[in-house]
Amino acid sequence: MEMSQPDASGPSEDRCTPDALLHTSTGTEVSPEDLVLATGRDITPHSLEWARRKLETEGPVALEKLLP
Repeated sequence: MEMSQPDASGPSEDRCTPDALLHTSTGTEVSPEDLVLATGRDITPHSLEWARRKLETEGPVALEKLLP
């Protein structure tokens, strides 16, 4: 029985994923609720205030910093 060989031009496990494919941005605004949920916290007045402050200082990139 003949076994097929993997295509050398196809994806390889030892190649890095291009940076452009790693970003989480959906092109929509990031809400404080999005940021709180990304941390795994419950949405409370305290956590929403934290998220609002973080978005004010870091902008939408704050969400990308939290997600893998």
